[in-house]
Amino acid sequence: MKEKVIQFGEGGFLRGFADWMLQRINETTDFAGKVVVVQPIEKGMCDLLEAQGCVYTHLCRGAEGMDVKKIDVISRCVKPYEDFESYLALAENPDFRFVISNTTEAGITFVDTDRFTDRPSKSFPGKLTQLLKKRFDLGLGGFVFLPCELIDKNGENLKKCVLQYVDLWELGDDFRNWIEKENIFCNTLVDRINTGYPKDEKIDVGFDDKLINTSEYFHLWVIEGYQDLCSELPFDKCGLNVIVTDNLEMYRTRKVRILNGAHTSLVPYALLSGFDTVKSCIDDENMLTHLKKCIFDEIIPTLDLPKEELVAYANDVITRFSNPYIRHMLSSIALNSVSKFKVRVLPSILEYIKRFHAMPETLLFSFAKLIDFYRTDMTNDDPEIEAFMKKATVGEILAAEILWDEDLSFLEKEVAKYVTAK
Repeated sequence: MKEKVIQFGEGGFLRGFADWMLQRINETTDFAGKVVVVQPIEKGMCDLLEAQGCVYTHLCRGAEGMDVKKIDVISRCVKPYEDFESYLALAENPDFRFVISNTTEAGITFVDTDRFTDRPSKSFPGKLTQLLKKRFDLGLGGFVFLPCELIDKNGENLKKCVLQYVDLWELGDDFRNWIEKENIFCNTLVDRINTGYPKDEKIDVGFDDKLINTSEYFHLWVIEGYQDLCSELPFDKCGLNVIVTDNLEMYRTRKVRILNGAHTSLVPYALLSGFDTVKSCIDDENMLTHLKKCIFDEIIPTLDLPKEELVAYANDVITRFSNPYIRHMLSSIALNSVSKFKVRVLPSILEYIKRFHAMPETLLFSFAKLIDFYRTDMTNDDPEIEAFMKKATVGEILAAEILWDEDLSFLEKEVAKYVTAK
């Protein structure tokens, strides 16, 4: 197999997401591609990965059961902080086509103190610019970038940072034009809960695997702006949940409104009712009914994707919430619940009213439980928000544009009837 993918990041998420997918692609198609992992920080897991031949075991676990797969798609690791020349030498291989990354949300940043002569540059985009310049100087083609960092427009922001380094380091217009014309920076959305190494379990996988990785079954990769992707990287030939689209925002909205919105519309009510985990709510008939009414009756009707697609995604969400291997604490989701409600739930309430000229009763009930929740000592938010929410009337809370970016006084009657802590 040829080395075709450069991967910045060796952590559990990429190994349980992108590498797991590439393993399936190799097993079911003629892609025949290997991954070279670049350790983007000075200290990482590459030594451990290399010690076991870059082979590890991945377990998908959930209400669906368990799937065990040996992953051997990684050919080798490169550590720029130890051997910068080996890192730059990656530019010499014309077979490299894809660059995948997960350098955390803070990874795609521009650091104006970085220098081209640093070995390596401190930031991930800086390291990338150094590699791209070597590639350009060799007269080779560019890459397709598939960043997995959890920021909006990750591909566009990565490209912006690279071009900032081109200007800062005065690398020339020809190089800038090559980046613009020969490289494709895709915006992507990734979704999979990776639960990492099972520390408190003994799992026999046939060898002493110190890098066993675990995740839920569900996976989703939405990739924007490269319609020919599957002709080069055949996600579509092996049943992977990868969507190539020219409008990623619809899928981001779907995730925020359904998955995140379900969490946020559930958590205050559930904590007030004495529940502690998401799964404990799914196991309770009343909580599950509340959740399903929020999702299927009041959130889905406000979204524009095909209904059957939205329903299928929502059913996947319910299954994910019932995963016995994931202990998702409601208290952790409750952090900064006011701002989360504004982003995740309020748009569904307003869109429902706009479309149907009626009130979404279950979501408004959730709004009332949010207010009740903030009148307890269970919240974890900005102290000023906590103090205001605890003392203000329902009318004052709804009228507070600083919280909701608009005056919601018109909802007072509908919300107040469900508020118990008057």
